[in-house]
Amino acid sequence: MQRFLLPLLFLALSPPAICHYSSSTSSPSSSSVSSDASEWRPARATYYAATNPRDAVGGACGYGDLVKSGYGMATVGLSETLFERGQICGACFELRCVDDLRWCIPGTSIILTATNFCAPNYGFDPDGGGHCNPPNKHFVLPIEAFEKIAIWKAGNMPVQYRRINCRKEGSMRFTVDGGGIFISVLITNVAGSGDIAAVKIKGSRTGWLPMGRNWGQNWHINADLRNQALSFEVTSSDRSTVTSYNVSPKNWNYGQTFEGKQFETP
Repeated sequence: MQRFLLPLLFLALSPPAICHYSSSTSSPSSSSVSSDASEWRPARATYYAATNPRDAVGGACGYGDLVKSGYGMATVGLSETLFERGQICGACFELRCVDDLRWCIPGTSIILTATNFCAPNYGFDPDGGGHCNPPNKHFVLPIEAFEKIAIWKAGNMPVQYRRINCRKEGSMRFTVDGGGIFISVLITNVAGSGDIAAVKIKGSRTGWLPMGRNWGQNWHINADLRNQALSFEVTSSDRSTVTSYNVSPKNWNYGQTFEGKQFETP
């Protein structure tokens, strides 16, 4: 039995406290994943199996415990060619097994959210053991997801994939962390295109301040926004923008998670 282990980043995070506050929003644009991106394209897929299914499984996008973050096992790690240095984090893909009648489960596909990175292994050729080496387009799935489309004995399978719009239950979530004047915000449960291109933050006594991508979907800024209600403007890769005002109260604390407006999906 072949088992391919995806390099994982384990993050010790306590469960966030979800807080609900009223927020007003701007209307997002009606753009969606382009027709070119939604065409089926060839790739390959392998799987990994956690040694303990109760382990907190994180990843290179910074989502931490994927079950507690709401992503479950419907997730995927992407090879370097697809990962785009983390900008693709949160995007959704549909995968289906092709070209192998022995192992494919006919008529099935699975929808996955990009949450991790499959690092290259330059000790092997791309056509050998270096499955995630450039220029390969490779997906690494939890075995629970892989078995939705193929028998596990298949190992390294030819698949087809396409970008699709993400459909998420509930609101977009903002987990605020940091210390002092350093603020880091992890943005999760993003519908629409799923991946984020730009973020701005606003305190109740400031104007809009652009945030920088720290890693994955963690965004940061050096600004003293303590004792101020926080608002967020999030722009996705398809240029849709959602603005959520006063998602936190002025007495927010580091480690809390707040909910804002969600992107609409057609």
